[in-house]
Amino acid sequence: MSKLKLEISMSVDGYVAGPNATRDEPLGVGGEKLHEWGVRLASWQEEHGYDSSQGDTGTDDDVMAEASRSHGAVIMGKRMFCGEDGPWGDEPFKGWWGDDPPFKKPVFVLTHHEREPLELGETRFEFITDGIESALERARDAAGDQDVQISGGADVAQQYLAAGLIDEMQIHIAPVLLGGGVRLFDGELDGPRDLRITRAIESPGVTHVRYEAA
Repeated sequence: MSKLKLEISMSVDGYVAGPNATRDEPLGVGGEKLHEWGVRLASWQEEHGYDSSQGDTGTDDDVMAEASRSHGAVIMGKRMFCGEDGPWGDEPFKGWWGDDPPFKKPVFVLTHHEREPLELGETRFEFITDGIESALERARDAAGDQDVQISGGADVAQQYLAAGLIDEMQIHIAPVLLGGGVRLFDGELDGPRDLRITRAIESPGVTHVRYEAA
């Protein structure tokens, strides 16, 4: 069976987004700093339709490219998709990524509000209203032999953690203190969870730590 992996950038003080997030500033105040290490990389540039020859290569790029290759489907929450809770409205937002999102694989969006699937470029978004287990089952079917990646946000990660469904976490710790915002580990668990560190890679702009459920 494919693994369920959480892949996310986090500040040293435990935040995955800054305070006061809006549609114009979806990562909140200072939240963009969490991803500065990634947006300069050749693999990120290529995925987002830019000239990858201008991007950085090396250890960080290898880590990002490896993560991208390993999964065949993505799970995210509605707030990550559009920055808002509540009904979709008469003209539903199509996401932050324009007409050609970088995923290029099935994306399953957890929401309480029904919506027809959305196809943009090579990416198909499906909107799942019947819970995290259903989203995971459908994502695994779509991923085939590849893994499933949780891309965010924190609330979705916390739900899967609480349910004991995450097999692996790779946390990219950016050298910044946000001082407030959305914490990754704010959710309650039913008791301690043992993790095993399987890899730690340090670079000047970020530290990549990979954990597996013990």
